[in-house]
Amino acid sequence: MNRKELVEQILTNKSLANFSKKDCEGFLNCFMDTIKKTIKKGDDVSLVGFGTFTRVKRSARMGINPATGAKIKIKARTLPKFKPGKAWKEML
Repeated sequence: MNRKELVEQILTNKSLANFSKKDCEGFLNCFMDTIKKTIKKGDDVSLVGFGTFTRVKRSARMGINPATGAKIKIKARTLPKFKPGKAWKEML
């Protein structure tokens, strides 16, 4: 499912009948931007029953170029991480 399909699926909910597609897209964009900004600051976003968005730090390490077999240095970096909630994992 892509963003456009997600917006259309959300709008099929009867409780959102008064909202336009543009309103729904705006909400989805705002939701995602808020999560990104919060994670960038170093805080977690926890949605009970859904999951938790966090950031993790990966330390520098040595890797191998699969094409040449040469050793390469991989820099340390910070990445986003999502951990699904218990209810979501049990559903699947």
